[in-house]
Amino acid sequence: MKSGQRKVSLVTGGVRGLGLAVARALADRGDIVHITYRGSHDRASALEAEFSGRVHLVDLSDANATSMLIETIAEQSGRLDNIVHAVGDYETGTASSAETLVKMWQSNVQTAMNVADSGLGMLREAQGAFVFFGCAGLAGLGPRRASAAYAASKSALVALMRSLALEEAAFGVRVNMISPGLIPHDAAHKGTLDPDLIAKIPMGRVGTPEEVASAALWLTSDGSLYTTGADIPVAGGWML
Repeated sequence: MKSGQRKVSLVTGGVRGLGLAVARALADRGDIVHITYRGSHDRASALEAEFSGRVHLVDLSDANATSMLIETIAEQSGRLDNIVHAVGDYETGTASSAETLVKMWQSNVQTAMNVADSGLGMLREAQGAFVFFGCAGLAGLGPRRASAAYAASKSALVALMRSLALEEAAFGVRVNMISPGLIPHDAAHKGTLDPDLIAKIPMGRVGTPEEVASAALWLTSDGSLYTTGADIPVAGGWML
């Protein structure tokens, strides 16, 4: 990258919650930041002035639409250094709920694969970073009674992340994951404020969107040039 040239970052799902916190942190660092949304039209409209011309309406479960998004970013900004994929619905459902499992797979895994298929070429050119969002506590492969479908999709995403990290290392692309714990924000599930769950956090408190964004800043910085295939929990020790 030429001296003084700004990095270009894409934050999918960047109009609300943790995605917006990451997008703003990257912009504060000096990145040119593109954000996407699917249904949050009011939020997206309110952010047009802040991310002028770089707020994109796209359904990332559609491979063609995702490819068009990356082409648009290339036309507008000429490069793409980082992708932070903050898209992924949460829904309760048992392991036997096939309909919920399909929905969680499409939202959490298929969207990630579509973004990877379309965006990795530009990341290779920049030798950049790809950051997924996971779920704290999956490393032990413990069962989930109320969120089995969601946990299954996020477990698959861990495997996908590590596989991409292995494949892309030769091209200089780092692929990692941030796994938030209980982080209240404007788009969080109500369970985030469950006092029984909060009481189980070893550090004695919930986290903040800014703390999650700090992890994303590091994983997309030159300080992480030798880090790939890592799943970093931002969870205060929750579910250890």
